[in-house]
Amino acid sequence: MSSQEQVKIMILKERLTVEKLANMLREKTGKHYTQQSLQHKISLSSLRYDEVETIAEMLGYKISIEKNN
Repeated sequence: MSSQEQVKIMILKERLTVEKLANMLREKTGKHYTQQSLQHKISLSSLRYDEVETIAEMLGYKISIEKNN
């Protein structure tokens, strides 16, 4: 599962809109996020790892990397 799919799942689970998430990111990071820019990043799979990490942290999730056996 891609990180963009995981972000979509987190948004759905937390009953957020992309606009609300963009506002939360803007408040947390001080960077310019709009509903349109965030939706564009999600649809193009162009979210950076640090952005996904910040989203997960804000929503109470953690990212883990596990080695395949």
